[in-house]
Amino acid sequence: MKTFSFICQRQLRIATTLLLLAGSMSALADNINALQGLGQPAYHSVKSPQSQSIYHLIVRLPAEYDKNNRYPTIYLLDGGISYPLLSAYYHYLRFTEEIPPMIIVGISYGTDDWKNGNARSTDYTAKSPQREHWGGAEKFQLLLKDTILPLIENEYPSDPEKRLIFGNSLAGQFVLYTAMTQPELFAGHIASNPALHRNLPFYLNKNNLGPIAGPPPKLFVSSGANDAPQFREPARKWMAFWEKENSQRWLLKTETLNYAGHMSAIPEAFIKGTRWALDSH
Repeated sequence: MKTFSFICQRQLRIATTLLLLAGSMSALADNINALQGLGQPAYHSVKSPQSQSIYHLIVRLPAEYDKNNRYPTIYLLDGGISYPLLSAYYHYLRFTEEIPPMIIVGISYGTDDWKNGNARSTDYTAKSPQREHWGGAEKFQLLLKDTILPLIENEYPSDPEKRLIFGNSLAGQFVLYTAMTQPELFAGHIASNPALHRNLPFYLNKNNLGPIAGPPPKLFVSSGANDAPQFREPARKWMAFWEKENSQRWLLKTETLNYAGHMSAIPEAFIKGTRWALDSH
């Protein structure tokens, strides 16, 4: 009888804890605006017709939002982390008008775990003989072009002439991929610490350049001075090659970020790349 009573008390404590936790989570959901740096984001989900993967889109409109205006729009890869980081940073930068009003779109997998759907190693990469699962950049680019960009531009006052894309590490590799293969898809490309360590030859091959008919888009490529050599050296080789070879392909700006490492470079690359990409001079 005592054992039965103990079990009942234990189950009651567990149930009470779960109820309290559920109440706390509900309160957080109801009061998410307490994190004012994140804005009041809208949410959309899209499914890839090729892979059936789900992508979560988190959209922040500028505080000055006017439906009669059109705004530059920056698409943040790895948005599950880059959106809360850079959206809050953008919030502060607007106080002092260090960055213009923009629409921010985070593209998130909703997880860091590839087993649960994080496909960045496939989506953001060109093929590599060292990694069988690399090489899905073309399909992800198609998802952007045919599904994500039209959704945002039909739903919000996003200026298709001022699309920007930002990515760090493997996401930086994808920024270079799309700048090379479909340069007119975005007006500005910001590649932070592009991870080219397993497939650099693809990115040094002029035969992989897609056609370009209009004005050259802007491409900002940065590398942290304290990035690991396995990432920094291939990035430096890419910079050196295209600084020499590039003519009318892009308006190319490369920069070494002093004291920055592989992840700490993200905010500096974001502000420098965005301001340069949107500078009309």
